[in-house]
Amino acid sequence: MATPIHEINDLLRGRWRPRNFDSTHDIAREDIDLMLEAARWAPSAMNRQPWKFIVGLRDETRERIDKHVRGYSDWALDASALIVNCYQKTPDSALDFALYDLGGAVAHMSVEAEDIGAKLRQFATFDRDGLANEFGLGDEWIPVTICAVGTPGEMASSFGRERKPASELTF
Repeated sequence: MATPIHEINDLLRGRWRPRNFDSTHDIAREDIDLMLEAARWAPSAMNRQPWKFIVGLRDETRERIDKHVRGYSDWALDASALIVNCYQKTPDSALDFALYDLGGAVAHMSVEAEDIGAKLRQFATFDRDGLANEFGLGDEWIPVTICAVGTPGEMASSFGRERKPASELTF
């Protein structure tokens, strides 16, 4: 019989999402590569791995991403990196798990970000069509969210982070 686990992994329990980032911090490309490696190892239906990412550091790619950020997500422009999360549509299947699989890959990236000492916050307020056109994604690839990655700014805090009790997660 397995021994009951009383605490979840500290990386999961300690994860929080800042709403402001240090605009002077530059994340190392090697750290981003580790996050992408974590995404690579995420499970996917039929091992399709239907995800791709557009990575913008403080470079030309980032400038191309930045101009499509909209709404209440201007806080993300201070992050060290923006990573566009895309999934590949499955035209020949009535049941498409690609979006679910992308979520798992991004979850793996968020845990890896915590492990390397970075913070990751997803957001969905951006011009999807404009960004898809900007990067020539066509109809096959769908940008869903963008991850802002970096270190928290001075005013960032995990204060007020609450989760539903586990008893509310099941029917």
